[in-house]
Amino acid sequence: MPGHSLAQLRGSNLRAITALLGSGGPQSRADLARGSGLSRTTVSSLVTELLANGRVVETEDRGTPYKGGSGRPPLLVALAIRPGGVAGVDIGHRHVRVAVSDRSAKILAEVETQTDADPHGNATLDIAADLVRRAADEAGVPATELLMVGLCVPAPIDRRSARVDHAVLPGWHELAPADELATRIGLPVVVDNDANLGAMAEHQHGAGRGVADLLYVKLASGVGAGLVLGGRLHRGATGLAGEVGHVLAREGGDVCRCGSRGCLETEVSTRRLLETLRPVYAADLDLPGLLRLDAVGETAVRRVLTDAGHTVGRVLAGVCTTLNPARVVVGGSLGASPTLVAAIRDGVDRYAHPEAAARCEVVSGKFGGRAELIGSLALAISRAVEVA
Repeated sequence: MPGHSLAQLRGSNLRAITALLGSGGPQSRADLARGSGLSRTTVSSLVTELLANGRVVETEDRGTPYKGGSGRPPLLVALAIRPGGVAGVDIGHRHVRVAVSDRSAKILAEVETQTDADPHGNATLDIAADLVRRAADEAGVPATELLMVGLCVPAPIDRRSARVDHAVLPGWHELAPADELATRIGLPVVVDNDANLGAMAEHQHGAGRGVADLLYVKLASGVGAGLVLGGRLHRGATGLAGEVGHVLAREGGDVCRCGSRGCLETEVSTRRLLETLRPVYAADLDLPGLLRLDAVGETAVRRVLTDAGHTVGRVLAGVCTTLNPARVVVGGSLGASPTLVAAIRDGVDRYAHPEAAARCEVVSGKFGGRAELIGSLALAISRAVEVA
């Protein structure tokens, strides 16, 4: 019904504003308009409602006039939530990393361990629970005072069942990771996949800040993407929005872990690139070595990275033409390669609708391999605000 739809839209907009305040700290109404993509009139109305119900307060500090102008410094608004910290848990294919931060996303402690997470879901969650307790101790925040825990997993989460896509993480079959971790630590846990949380981190704190329509692409041992549309993370009907790693890139290509053939991930993952280059350089060539060779201009490395970038750009061109984002942020461990990013730019220019390509920047992410951890903290903060 129209009235119900408008109420849902306003509720979504209110959550977007509180999430921006939760992750970015006190901000002016103009800052919130730029960060959310909403009009200043809409933001002013939303802030008035949040002030009236006590969810936000006006601070005594003032901001800087927009673009360094000489006008009166704007009033800042901040969240009115109870004190306490949050934790972020980043589970990657080969690591578990945990940070504890205050409600403004200032990291107070961080711990990490290396592990093969893919085949051992329950054991990996046991490790994560231990690290949450360790990080809380190091941060000087009693675990009982953590308001929320944000959990990142390297696979799509079905929004209907809250379970992991076991085709990507075979050892996590039938696991609902948020529920499992919550049971282990006795705290509320909210979960999302790595690409979505990378998108959240870059949108709120990094290379996508202030951009309402953003495509974040993670290029590492896996390939994924997160979509920010209208200032809000878009997950799709079942949570599969942004799974560009499993879009066909080469007919009759290698079999992918998802069961299909020729997926983008099989063509441009770090494993594939290293396998291609090791016969030319050394059998023990690793990713840091590849990036160093790229930095000094090694011809073979740059050729392989350029070919990979064109392949990625061709796949992203369809997304750019369909969704018309203002910026593509390239993250993950390969996002640090200027050669790769430039080739993705060229691929988007070559294959996307000319107007869509002309209006879309392609840039490296700010956080690289740390984006997922930053995003898990941002997710925890935004949900802590909702339940405060």
